[in-house]
Amino acid sequence: MDPLYPFVLLGLFSPGPNVILLTASGARFGFRATLPHVAGVVIGVGIVAGMTGLGIGAILVAQPTLQYALKIAAAAWIAWMAVGLWRSSARRADDGRARPFTMIEAILFQWINPKLWAVALAAASGYAAGLGPWGEAQRLALAFSGLNFFVCLFWSFAGALLALLLNTPAAWRIFARVMSLGLGAAAVMVFL
Repeated sequence: MDPLYPFVLLGLFSPGPNVILLTASGARFGFRATLPHVAGVVIGVGIVAGMTGLGIGAILVAQPTLQYALKIAAAAWIAWMAVGLWRSSARRADDGRARPFTMIEAILFQWINPKLWAVALAAASGYAAGLGPWGEAQRLALAFSGLNFFVCLFWSFAGALLALLLNTPAAWRIFARVMSLGLGAAAVMVFL
C-alpha cells in the first residue's frame, strides 16, 4: 500500500476546522442538509492538495509576506466562525437565518484552512512518487478527495447522531461551546 494513503487519512480524520464544522453542522442542521458542505470540503481539499503537487507550496514557503497574510485571513475567518457557533442555538430554536455552509463556501474555506495546508504540504514533500508536477497533482488531489469523502461523511453523520443527545438548550449550548473553543484553538494555532 502507498504510505501516502494512511498519512492523508490520519491527517484529515483528526480534529481540525473541517471536522469541527462538519460535526457541528450535522448536529445542528442534520446529515442531509450538511451534504453540500461535505461536497465543498471534498472538492476544495482536492484542489488544494493538487495545487501543492504543482508547487504552490514552494511559492508560499518563498513568500513570507503571503504566508502571513494567509495566516491572518485564516485566523480571522476561523475566529468569526467560532463566535457564530458560540452564539448559536439548537436547530429547533433557530429563527430561520441560520444555515449550513454552501458548497462554494466550503470550497473557498479550504484555501485558508491551515490544517489542510499543513497536511497537503507534508504529503507533497514527504510522500512524492517521483511523477511530474501534473502527475503528482493528480495523485494528491485524488488521494485527498477520495479519502476525505468518507471522513466528511463520518463526521457529518456523527454530528447528526449527536443531535439525538442534544435535546435540551443546555446540552446544545455545551456542545456548541466546546466546538467553538476547538475552532478558537485552531485560530490561535495558525500562528504556531
